[in-house]
Formats: sequence, structure tokens, C-alpha cells
Amino acid sequence: MSPDISVVVVSFNTRELLRGCLEALRKESEGISTEVFVVDSASRDGSADMVAAEFPEVKLIRSNVNLGFAGANNQAFPLATGRYIVLLNSDAFLKPLALRRSIDYMDADPRVGLGGARLVGGDGSWQPSCRMFPSPLNDFLALSGLAYKFPKSRFFGRQDHTWANQNVPADADWVPGAYSIIRRTVLEEVGYFDEQFFLYYEEVDLCRRIKKAGYVVRYWPDVVVVHLGGESSKTITSLTMSKSGAQLELWRMRSGFLYYRKHHGPVAWLRKHLEADWHRFRSWKNLLSPGAAQQNKVEESKLVIELLGRAWRETSGGAVSPSRPW
Repeated sequence: MSPDISVVVVSFNTRELLRGCLEALRKESEGISTEVFVVDSASRDGSADMVAAEFPEVKLIRSNVNLGFAGANNQAFPLATGRYIVLLNSDAFLKPLALRRSIDYMDADPRVGLGGARLVGGDGSWQPSCRMFPSPLNDFLALSGLAYKFPKSRFFGRQDHTWANQNVPADADWVPGAYSIIRRTVLEEVGYFDEQFFLYYEEVDLCRRIKKAGYVVRYWPDVVVVHLGGESSKTITSLTMSKSGAQLELWRMRSGFLYYRKHHGPVAWLRKHLEADWHRFRSWKNLLSPGAAQQNKVEESKLVIELLGRAWRETSGGAVSPSRPW
């Protein structure tokens, strides 16, 4: 008989965290018919060998190149036989009953195509878990700091639902890919991850296609997952990192342009200029104020503008994804 769930974990240079992730998964999947895949994207730290030695029940897929998040998951999807497919980051750790509740909720409502958890940091701090699709307005509210300044406003806090009661289940536009459960028949209907997104925006694109097909994306507050965030990205040192979330800025920009071009056409151009013009204004404002902190902000904004131009050129305005690996 087919298992209830097929869990897919993408591994990239996070051996010790991956061990903890799989140990928590092993405990939480007791009594649940489960198959587990680990897709290792050319890790340099012995992650794949550790899985083979310590978790013999795991179906290990080794890649000799970094496939990115979308490409790595897509390696496992055709092999998965579970009724549901669970995506789990290697730096994410299931809290008690997370899997059981996810299955029960999916079984109870066939309208739900994809569900997500309440994500919390290692210290228990809340992470955005029920989110609205990107748009120029939502991006401006985040860039300008207005979303942070007025989190309880239904308008300013719209992108991350910071205005809402986080203890209440809710429909979402999208939920982060650190943990999600997907109805396998829905995934087969709408298609796997779009591999033009090497990193970032791939789960946003998938949720958009799932909703377009008529299904619901749901957030459940009592499905709790500890998510450290950005651990794989920290092992890449060749590109500039953002100060929040350890995101690789250039990759974020590339994927953002690809997403906007795919779903909003020429709005991709507007999105580029929105961020660039904001940083031009920020740079000018800080030039007027002497001090080391202000000078650092000027240099940071100049670098963002430079990376935006580079990402725009390298994706031909969001029309072409650079060859993998990025």
C-alpha cells in the first residue's frame, strides 16, 4: 500500500542540522506510514554519507551539482508514492503532532491543495507563515519600513498577515517552503516546481498555480515547526548577503524578476525601478547626515542598485533564467 506521506528534504552543506532534522522526523513519523527522501545537492561536508550511514531507511538521492531548491525537490517528486508530499527544510525541526495534524487537516478538507505550519525560530520567535503574494504595493510597504512600523494595520501589515491573530487557521496566498504538505494529486495536476527559480520564489509560484487551479492554500497554527532559516545560504560566500534572513541578494533579485515577468509581464520593470529608486532616495537622504552609520547605509544602497542592474541584465528583464547552478 502507498504510504500516507512522502517527506522530501533537500540537503546542502548542513550535515549537523540535517541529522537533527531527520532525528525529529523519525520520532514524529512513528505510527504514520512514511517514506523519506533526502536529495543532496553536492554537499561538501559529508551530509550524504552521514545519511547513508545513520538513516538507512531514507531514500538518498545524490547529485554531483547544486540543483537549487526547485530542481532538487523535483528529483524526488516522480519517485514519491505517498498520498501527500511533505517539504521539509534541513534546518527545520518538527514539533510534536505536526505531521499527524497536517494529515488529519488534509483528509478533512479536500479543497486544500497545500498547507503550511506556524514557523518559529530557535528561540520560539514568530516567523511569517501566512503570506500574501508579492506585488509592487506589498514590496513598497516592506521596503519603506511601513509594514514593520504598523504591523497591526490590516493595510500596512497585509503582506505577512501581521495584523491577524496568529492562533487562528487562515487561508493564505502562499506559505514558506520550509514546511508544507501538498496533496500529491494536486501536484501532479499543476506540475512540479518551476526550475527557472534556482532559489527563492519557487514556492510562491507553486502556490499561485495551485490557487489558480481552484484549490485552497491553508495555514494551521497548531502545526508547529522550528525553522532556523538561511543555513544553507550561509555556506555560500561568493555573493553579498542581506542583513536580514541571510538571503543571497543577487539570487533573490533574479528570482523576483523571473516571478514578476512570468505572472505580471511588464510589471517586472516597475518592480526593478521601485527598489532601485527607493535606494537612490535612501542614499541621498543619508548623504545629508554625517556619520559612519549613514555612510554604511549609502554604500549598502549603492550595492543594491548595482546588483539590481546586474540581475536585470542576467535575466534579460526576467525573461530568461541563467544556466544552473547559479
